[in-house]
Amino acid sequence: MYRAVIVDDEDVIVQGLSKILPWEKYNCRVVATAGDGKRALELIRTLEPDMLITDIRMPGMDGLALIAALRSEFPAMQVTILSGYPDFEYAQRAMQLGVARYCVKPSKLNDLEEALAEMVRRLEKTAAEAAQPATGAQAGESAETPAPESEGAQNFIIKNALQYIEEHYAEKLTLTDVAESVYVSQWHLSKLIGKYTSQSFSELLNGVRIAKAKELLQDPSLRIWEISERVGFTDVTHFSRIFKKMENRSANEYRNQVLGGGSR
Repeated sequence: MYRAVIVDDEDVIVQGLSKILPWEKYNCRVVATAGDGKRALELIRTLEPDMLITDIRMPGMDGLALIAALRSEFPAMQVTILSGYPDFEYAQRAMQLGVARYCVKPSKLNDLEEALAEMVRRLEKTAAEAAQPATGAQAGESAETPAPESEGAQNFIIKNALQYIEEHYAEKLTLTDVAESVYVSQWHLSKLIGKYTSQSFSELLNGVRIAKAKELLQDPSLRIWEISERVGFTDVTHFSRIFKKMENRSANEYRNQVLGGGSR
């Protein structure tokens, strides 16, 4: 029996979907409900349901980022979006992330049942494909090449993660902070960073910080320790070590040789 989670900040909708949809007809049952995205993430990571029906715009959460996170971490899970906004561009982006259906509130019962049927159809197709024996080459391809919608979700996550780092590099930033901003586990984000940048999180963050430091070194009025603090390093010695490792010269040498500034 397929397990479903329903997420909406309007309790009347959650209760309505739980009761009016013909779950048993499609061999499904509702195992949990949530009123916000944060709680939904906790439930999904614990229960790993087969399908999700969720509102796309809830307080304090970016709906598309949430969908991208779920599609990346749980690529087999099928998702139907409920939205009070008939925004074609928004719907198109959601579909590119692999969403099964995009239903506009108030949705007709027939539309919701069709969404349920489509999610079940996809789950059955996936199960049937998994049951078929694959050749060595096919098995290798399947393991290394994600589905297009999963790839799209991963790209979406990495783009948002890099943007968050660009905006918060000067803070005491951790992998957990960035992972929470894009709604994935830190383990999953670490894996995606390695896949798309061939770097670790610390290497990526240091790269952004050193790039910003090189910009600040163009101002001869700024001392090295001031630049170190401005780009997020709490220890100027550590900053100097990282700068030299990445640029093969000290920050002072960079300023003197490349920009012609005085030593500080």
